[in-house]
Amino acid sequence: MVDKPKGTTFTKVVKDVGRGVWDRTFGRLFSAGIVNDSVLRRSVAKWSNRDSDHDWRVRLQVPTKSPLYTQLFSTKKGPAEEEFNVLEPLKEMRGIFWPLTPTMMVQHSANYNPLAQTHSNYPFQAYQNSQPDMLNIIGDFPVQNQEDAQHWVATVHFLRTMTKGFFGQYDNTGLKGNPPQILHLSGYGMHMFNRVPVVINQFNVEMRQGIDYISTRQDQTYRDNVPNGTADYVNVDKMDQTWAPTLSTISVGITPVYSRNSIRDFNMQDFFMGKLNGKRGNDSIGFI
Repeated sequence: MVDKPKGTTFTKVVKDVGRGVWDRTFGRLFSAGIVNDSVLRRSVAKWSNRDSDHDWRVRLQVPTKSPLYTQLFSTKKGPAEEEFNVLEPLKEMRGIFWPLTPTMMVQHSANYNPLAQTHSNYPFQAYQNSQPDMLNIIGDFPVQNQEDAQHWVATVHFLRTMTKGFFGQYDNTGLKGNPPQILHLSGYGMHMFNRVPVVINQFNVEMRQGIDYISTRQDQTYRDNVPNGTADYVNVDKMDQTWAPTLSTISVGITPVYSRNSIRDFNMQDFFMGKLNGKRGNDSIGFI
């Protein structure tokens, strides 16, 4: 009679336990509708390519009819110009968005002037005005691959650009002397933030210590001394390399701003019925 190895019984127990755990796990997945042909199993996490009608992420976008739109996201092609625009990853979104749900601090103020009364302990409060105060958006930006890194670099560059006025030489945009671009804030659906006109007051990028970085290249470099004598665009391995942190925090302070013409269209009845939320057309803006 041949003795069985001592580990045989233990191995069998491990296999039985593992098979039982797998069966229970598969049963839960099957009851939840996650089977081999399930859409959930075929889904892939993405930063972009969402349907704009169902995208409730917090985002800051350049208005479609802004004269700056084509200047920001155009790509120049020519023998003396670079082909790639650093903001190219943001073209589809027309701006930036927070890939993870951010923290938002929203504040509204009603201002009153106290009118002191003689021999009274309580002053009268004379209403002066109301206003939406600065909104703060604070959110994490995870970066897992080179495509995410390109998007992160473009996001930071976009914020730098949107806090600059049109100043300096060789400005062929036709906007010289203009203040920074007004953006549209959207997020969380029609009745929360929908095309709210805002300006960026400040932004902060927290690049923490002890975080890995991912390398990415943002553009292509022109070279005119190729062997056959013809111009060509080639990738240069050691040029235009940028490193993006795998996890960072980007916070933006914005303030709603409304023009005189848009304020003329405001009426309180439409506001409290929810009709001034920016859904009346592509040119409408949202009042908050």
